[in-house]
Amino acid sequence: MKTLIVYSTTHGCTEKTAIKIKEFLKEDTILVNLKENSNPELDNFERVIIGGSIHAGQIQKRVKVFCQTNLQELKSKELGLFICCMEDGETAQKQLLDAFPNELHEFAKTSAYLGGEFDFERMNFFQQLIVKKVAHVKESTSTVNDISIRKFSRQMTTIFNPFLFLV
Repeated sequence: MKTLIVYSTTHGCTEKTAIKIKEFLKEDTILVNLKENSNPELDNFERVIIGGSIHAGQIQKRVKVFCQTNLQELKSKELGLFICCMEDGETAQKQLLDAFPNELHEFAKTSAYLGGEFDFERMNFFQQLIVKKVAHVKESTSTVNDISIRKFSRQMTTIFNPFLFLV
């Protein structure tokens, strides 16, 4: 199945995650950074995966605009949604729900938060200062979860057959 992974990344975590998803899918998969192409053509893809990172509780504006612009067409695709964030549990789940329109959550095959990272080498001085003050983190750290990425990828490739439940 031809798959498009669209994402926006601020410090590179979402891009690394999108690349890992592509590797796990092992199919005809194209990656598009929304910073480089804000509205890629969707016609040639049966599956679309959308990802972004959370900063101050919000996903990047590029992801929101892409979802709103393509809302109707995305509902006709096999859809996956993911975020990269440093939260977990209920907070991460709320950030995931807030990141994408409710309509897309209803149509999504799967959605997940896949961990995140603070990469001080890619942050400017003020970003580092904010992370140190708010998150109480003093050095680069990552919570990206390869097991969750693999599970998300597997769920995207699983064929759902409602008749299997009748057996």
